[in-house]
Amino acid sequence: MHRFSPDTIKLQRAQQVDKGQQLIRLLVMATTIDFLEMRAFVAVVTVGSFTAAAQRLDTDKARVSRTVRRMEEKLGARLLNRSTRHLSVTDVGRDYFERASSILAAAEAAEAAVAQQAQEPQGRLKVTAGVEFGTTQVDAWIADFLQRWSKVSVETEYTNRLIDLVHESFDVAIRIGPLQDSGLSARKLGELSYGLYASPEYLRSRPDIQGVPDLADHDLIMHTPRGRPSWTLVNSNQIEKIARTPRCVVNNTITARNLALSGLGIVQLPQYLALQHIGDGTLEVVLPGWARSTVPVHAVFASTRYMDPKVRRFIDLCRERFRDNLSPSN
Repeated sequence: MHRFSPDTIKLQRAQQVDKGQQLIRLLVMATTIDFLEMRAFVAVVTVGSFTAAAQRLDTDKARVSRTVRRMEEKLGARLLNRSTRHLSVTDVGRDYFERASSILAAAEAAEAAVAQQAQEPQGRLKVTAGVEFGTTQVDAWIADFLQRWSKVSVETEYTNRLIDLVHESFDVAIRIGPLQDSGLSARKLGELSYGLYASPEYLRSRPDIQGVPDLADHDLIMHTPRGRPSWTLVNSNQIEKIARTPRCVVNNTITARNLALSGLGIVQLPQYLALQHIGDGTLEVVLPGWARSTVPVHAVFASTRYMDPKVRRFIDLCRERFRDNLSPSN
């Protein structure tokens, strides 16, 4: 094994530091280099000659050569070693090439992304969501979307089954709850907050409720899509589990709300579904602060480098409407 002496190692480190400082100076001075000059230099290094670079850039050899020479003069450093038969890159030129290539790639990606956003949405957008959330919230989002963008049409399927977006050719799915691992992309729209509610008529006819244990003396309406009916109620760091036979078990929150409005017991609902009824006095809050934990809501879509404009605009609108109408502060 070849071993370097301490003096050799120190010399190498000093050279690396000097090289790094020189590169930093180049990058600072590179603000005077425009993208056309940088693109010319990258093309020369990539293809290995001024002639081939000129062909790639659809210009002449002399212009490319002058451009690179002008860059070197601005930077105060030699980037290329030239001879009549050979062209090579200096160490500093090689480092500059790597960073310049990254800068150009990032700029092209940024331009492509902006171009995608700037395009007017058009064509058919296929959307899926759960039945309840779809009819109570997504309907309005779609109506707003169609009013904003006249060249878009929308096809929806509201279902509680898990749709395969790729194989069933859907653009966006609005999904409530933790996401499954998949090759799909997702953007969080927000979180749903919950509360306990009952009609004034029901509460007047039953014992007062001062704490969670008092729920044992009351009729409960539980939304249980599957499994045994139960509630896990949270208030700050306190957790209470309610597991007993409720008066009503349903698999639909709309039905649960309607039964509570009929005075049949206490129900747990997402706040957005109860808000109107709190306002008109047909429901009252029970045990403020106690409810299940918040539940995330995501827009899920097929993973692509650049989203179709109609998909991007629809998801942006969904996030906007969720923030304005469904955030806990509202």
